[in-house]
Amino acid sequence: MQTLYPAIEPFRTFFLDTESQHQVYVEQSGNPHGIPVLFLHGGPCSGTKPKHRCFFDPELYHIILFDQRGCGQSLPFGDLEDNTTQDLIDDMERIRHRLNIKQWVLFSGSWGSTLALLYAQQHTQQVAGLIVRGVFLAREHDLAWFIHSSGVSNIYPEAYQALLDSLPQHNIDYLYTTLWGEDEIAVRRVTKAWMHWSSQVALGNLFKIEEMPEHITEHMVLQVKMELHFAKNHYFIQENQILENCSNLQAIPTHIIHGRQDLVCPIESATRLKAMLPQATYSILPNSAHIAQGAEMIDALVRASQKMAEDFIHE
Repeated sequence: MQTLYPAIEPFRTFFLDTESQHQVYVEQSGNPHGIPVLFLHGGPCSGTKPKHRCFFDPELYHIILFDQRGCGQSLPFGDLEDNTTQDLIDDMERIRHRLNIKQWVLFSGSWGSTLALLYAQQHTQQVAGLIVRGVFLAREHDLAWFIHSSGVSNIYPEAYQALLDSLPQHNIDYLYTTLWGEDEIAVRRVTKAWMHWSSQVALGNLFKIEEMPEHITEHMVLQVKMELHFAKNHYFIQENQILENCSNLQAIPTHIIHGRQDLVCPIESATRLKAMLPQATYSILPNSAHIAQGAEMIDALVRASQKMAEDFIHE
């Protein structure tokens, strides 16, 4: 089994000018003359972490991490203005130009996989390879599975009921209006319930309600608003846009990795993507869920990055 590479520190960090109020945090580590790889974090609301550098051999890869607009160390935190999917794709291009990179590998998971596929469809010639984990296609079907009563709510009914109980009339249709409402107590109540719900689905049996924060901070409110800002705007893309625009991705070396126990992004999404990208390698991990943790998942991701590097070296 492959494991993460040892921890390393960036050799450079900077804030990217986006021609807007947003300043995007970018860091570089590994070999500055190596294979450029861009790590795309999930969410939309998360951010990069030091361990994300460790999926790649630092002698072979020029490892680039960035926090998407309003996330992580990017400034201002939680700002939703000028924060759309296309804005994030444009930021990726700004980073590529800033670092004078001709082509790079995209390493992505969950919402990051959405961005990777959309970017590759717009900037095909700039993508040397794709490693896609936990495929999220951002369809209405995918959102309904996670939010509405006919999906994963049937697997975790207690946590879903707690989410409903935080809303007026116990109705999920009030989710957005309550979170963006003026009742501060209600805003924090639904933020806490949403964090409970999403953590339960993502972590499964690893979830421990006693580890959930008792006090809801403004930072937590902004983070949840960031996630649902994209959801309520249908992720700023057309329905089924990703699957319908896979024709120009056929020549890109692609690894699709998905946990069979993933309840955030059910495996149907990865299977549909594989059908549109028959050249891709497809690894179904029987014991893995959504998060990029656990020996099986880490082994698959590190092996994919190693295989991608080997293919580049032998070209």
